[in-house]
Amino acid sequence: MSDTLEQNYDKAGYHARQKSGARPALLLVDFAEAYFDPDAPLFGGEGCVSARDHAIRLAASAREASVPVIFTEVKYQPGGSDGGAFYAKVPALSCFEAGRDTQRLVKGLSVGPDDLMITKQYPSAFFGTSLAATLHFMKVDTLIIGGLTTSGCVRATCIDSISSGFVTLVANEACGDRASEPHEANLFDMSAKYADLIATSDAIDYMNSCAPT
Repeated sequence: MSDTLEQNYDKAGYHARQKSGARPALLLVDFAEAYFDPDAPLFGGEGCVSARDHAIRLAASAREASVPVIFTEVKYQPGGSDGGAFYAKVPALSCFEAGRDTQRLVKGLSVGPDDLMITKQYPSAFFGTSLAATLHFMKVDTLIIGGLTTSGCVRATCIDSISSGFVTLVANEACGDRASEPHEANLFDMSAKYADLIATSDAIDYMNSCAPT
């Protein structure tokens, strides 16, 4: 008899839990209006709305705990000349051209005076950006990630996060996608190999435990 999926993964030691560090940062990936505008080709529906609501809670709690808050945005020159093969592959990325309403940060989230915004052109928040250098300078050891979409830029960022040496936690309630199937499948795979999943309430408790005394 063949193993079940759970038995197969257990044999490999997947879904092992990590030990979180003492210096976390919160990374909120691509909460752009494009995912919330029903007329936009990237509209993500209720999954994205729920993720935004959890992200709002996480951002407020991180600031209260003096945990760095970092946002990412995708932004292209009009026409996408700086978007390369990614822009050519996905026509809907035109939503992220500079000056379009769909490129802007969604209402309800804002970049505070002590927050950072990382601008990118590709899926991972690390690729072609200063993010890794900035986090290492801050002496961050653990990265809490939420964002849009789970199967796209969140997953790419998660893989590059652990590849860059950070303990990686995915705030699963603060992640959203246009359909439940890719959302759940990618959460499962990230949990197995690259990150621990963490509920919003647990992430808040963790950040509070790291707050300066």
